[in-house]
Amino acid sequence: MPVSAVDAATKKKIMGEYALSEGDTGSPEVQVALLTHRISHLTEHLKEHKHDHHSRRGLLLLVGQRRRLLNYLAKKDINRYRSLIERLGLRR
Repeated sequence: MPVSAVDAATKKKIMGEYALSEGDTGSPEVQVALLTHRISHLTEHLKEHKHDHHSRRGLLLLVGQRRRLLNYLAKKDINRYRSLIERLGLRR
């Protein structure tokens, strides 16, 4: 399995947990939750493979993407933002 891949079952579980409505795949909450899962997976990979700079760059891109989505959500609806941060255990 590629370093950053999320299998379909895990993806479905995350979507079900953070979706705003049935079939919701594009809301910022779902996107941030999926990115957070990929980021944690990559972080674990990089603890073992310290010299994998290609994956490290991918991790930084994912973190930036998540940051942009969180900034958007904070501007759009601060309560949803705070709720998501708390549910995911992110610091900000």
